Amino acid sequence: MTEFPAFPRRLAAPATLSRRNLLRGAAALGGVAALSALPGAARAQSGLTVGFIYVGPRDDFGYNQSHAAGAAAVKAMEGVTVVEEENVPETQDVQKSMESMINLDGATLIFPTSFGYFDPHILALAPKYTDVRFQHCGGLWAADKHPANVGSYFGYIGMGQYLNGIAAGHASVTKKIGFVAAKPIPQVLLNINSFLLGARSVDPAITCQVIFTGEWSLAVKEAEATNALVDAGCDVITCHVDGPKVVVETAAGRGAFVCGYHADQTALAPEKYLTGAEWNWAKVYTDMVTATMAGEAIPNFVRGGLAEGFIKMSPLGPAVPEAGRAQFEAVKAEIEKGGFSVIKGPLKDNQGNVVAADGEAFLETDPVLEGMGYLVEGVIGSTS
Repeated sequence: MTEFPAFPRRLAAPATLSRRNLLRGAAALGGVAALSALPGAARAQSGLTVGFIYVGPRDDFGYNQSHAAGAAAVKAMEGVTVVEEENVPETQDVQKSMESMINLDGATLIFPTSFGYFDPHILALAPKYTDVRFQHCGGLWAADKHPANVGSYFGYIGMGQYLNGIAAGHASVTKKIGFVAAKPIPQVLLNINSFLLGARSVDPAITCQVIFTGEWSLAVKEAEATNALVDAGCDVITCHVDGPKVVVETAAGRGAFVCGYHADQTALAPEKYLTGAEWNWAKVYTDMVTATMAGEAIPNFVRGGLAEGFIKMSPLGPAVPEAGRAQFEAVKAEIEKGGFSVIKGPLKDNQGNVVAADGEAFLETDPVLEGMGYLVEGVIGSTS
């Protein structure tokens, strides 16, 4: 498993106050001008101050941990101060957190990492703080509708789920695989479809059942969904939720194989873990911070995949057979060369509609995939 340092849950304010409550208190004292009178309130005097905001805990074995590992790499950079806040919901609370980082700490580059932070929250603050750069993970920035000081970054992790599917296809005996998903947004749908299509490259008869929990992090529903999939005969499970720990441990405890997501979960189920699609945010964040410190502009739309080092794969586990290892490595090398298509025709969705005609193929870089609203044929489930 990737080494992950133990982070102190540090705030600029005393531990008994959240950043949001501290900002609220500042307003009661007369606004931003009163911030200097508050305990722990200080602006960075030199260098660059960077803020990171997480929707869940930084040690969740998943999405938030992967971003916090990237923030840790930024912390190690000379001349950079990092401020962080975890467990910030996708509500007005994130606006308060961002404003506190700007007004208390002097942050001029902020990474609000959760999908729901973008609209309306980042879009509400960006026009007020035009000298601050807001870099959002997963949003689809458009020059004709979004502020110039807002950027979007993400990785082509669907390719990692396709490789997960290859491993799953070789491990499955029942030819039924399962997916625990949070919400039917485009990135999640692409991951579900990629997982099934990777498995079907091994055996076209394989099906994938998906259960949506409705929340990025809800342990009870994640456990219930995992158990329901195993009860339905699924013998390989993966997921797209913030913290895969519950899914991985529940599936392995029921005797199913697992494919990880966001970070390396090998340690949670060493015998049942096949592989996993991981983020490599350390490279992404240090590159952006380096550019900012050099006075260079960060592009408003940043994407990358395996070749660019935005994502990586967990080591193959002992349950992956030799044939599976060979196919996995061969396809991984092909993806790294570029020009690989997961969504290609002839392909229908699971409602019978054509989504890719015969001979039509969508590269991972095609923005149309970020607007995906369907599940492909072979996926058992619905987006509504």
